[in-house]
Amino acid sequence: MRWTNLGDLIDRNADLDRVAIIDSPVPGRERTFTHREVDLLAGGIARLLLSRGLQRGASVAIAAFNRAEYLAAYFGIMRAGLVAVPINIKLPAETIQFVIEDSGAQLGFVDAAHRRLLQDIIPVIDFDAAGPDGFGAVVAPAPFESLVVDADEVGQLLYTSGSTGRPKGVPLSHHGQLWALSTRTSGALNQHERYIIAQPLYHMNGLFSAKTVFGTNASLVLQPSFDSRAYLEAIAQHKVTAATAVPTMWARALKETDLLAARDFSSFRRLMLGSAPMTVSLLERIRAAFPGITISVGYGTTEAGPAIFGPHPNGLPAPPLALGTPINPDFVKLVGATENEGVLWMRNPAVTAGYRNLPAQTAKVLSDDGWYNSGDVMRRDADGFYYFVGRADDMFVCAGENIYPGEVEKLLERHPAIQQAAVVPLPDEERSQVPVAFVVSRGDIKLSAEDVKRFALAGGPAYQHPRRIRFLPELPWAGTNKIDRKALLDLARDIETAQAWDR
Repeated sequence: MRWTNLGDLIDRNADLDRVAIIDSPVPGRERTFTHREVDLLAGGIARLLLSRGLQRGASVAIAAFNRAEYLAAYFGIMRAGLVAVPINIKLPAETIQFVIEDSGAQLGFVDAAHRRLLQDIIPVIDFDAAGPDGFGAVVAPAPFESLVVDADEVGQLLYTSGSTGRPKGVPLSHHGQLWALSTRTSGALNQHERYIIAQPLYHMNGLFSAKTVFGTNASLVLQPSFDSRAYLEAIAQHKVTAATAVPTMWARALKETDLLAARDFSSFRRLMLGSAPMTVSLLERIRAAFPGITISVGYGTTEAGPAIFGPHPNGLPAPPLALGTPINPDFVKLVGATENEGVLWMRNPAVTAGYRNLPAQTAKVLSDDGWYNSGDVMRRDADGFYYFVGRADDMFVCAGENIYPGEVEKLLERHPAIQQAAVVPLPDEERSQVPVAFVVSRGDIKLSAEDVKRFALAGGPAYQHPRRIRFLPELPWAGTNKIDRKALLDLARDIETAQAWDR
């Protein structure tokens, strides 16, 4: 590996005056930072943290919208031998307080919009504040020689979304993440790429993508958060060549048909989608909107990193929705009823050593010999390609039959009038649970609940067809730009109580 400290992702022999980040933390005020400027800013942050007496291994939080200073703080914290703790700013205030206390964070970087979340818990440095205590006044860009870290030293502490309870802290080592990064930067990626990131930097998808940019001396259009129109406008305006994203983001972006028709997207060549299930329908719609684009479907977890699957060793093209083949066959195994379908277990240098302060939870997912139980059910085809089937804990039983919501959603989204679908279980006295579907129609096409049911019955087994339908203008999102299934479960129960399903 080229690096020893995860905060030091820079090649100082390369052209450091190349654009590294284009961002706009304030609407209408665009800023440009070179690799040299980000490097010196991160160095200045590292110097500041050590001057304040923070000891090696201490945690420092970041709670802000995406911006250049966010990444500089993230890198600077780790350069100083400290632990970066990106905070999910969409969590409730009491949950954020738990994360601060659980992580042991001693200081926080914030923006003006989120200062209130941390200022009563720990000292903060505000990116937006003017005056002697603001970021601009206390951080002086400067060179800094990154600390050499130990083999298992933790560089970052990411918290899972906690949709079913309190979030769990996932400590990740410098060397493990650098190994994962080395698997991504050793191929065709190069400094001429221009990425766009609008997914939150507190989530592995956006954060690892940003590290890939710096690991290849490429450039990045960084948006504060995701807005479908601003996202497409930025791709066209800045001639973005590549993007990593969550599929739900693109399901919304494709609704902006006027922008798709009016703007020049000829520079846009590669799209990597991951962190949530994908459907063939969405894949085809993206290809129709961007002819010639190369789309790959990725897979990773916070606990085991994103370096799991890659190209086929014999050069076979990946079928639609395939995640690829294992980058190392010894790093994965399927545990289940059959040889080619089961829960994916992973063991590689990026796997966490265990959840912070949660030994019982750690024991549930980590074996003594380092295997991590992902909880994701996978299928392997005859050529060795892997496919995501569904979450093992999302699976429910209807009249004795196992149903994975993702399989039903893929079927429904084949309908030409369905933009998106989400399926959740509803309690049923006779059949234990039945599938119900929330559907987003495409455009102004009229669609009835009976149309949806008939389509499902014609295309799949009768037991998995949704028994109730509700049309929605949008599916709710969790803080990680994924579909919020807990919100849909709550909504399904409320609709059932009111008997307000669509007919």
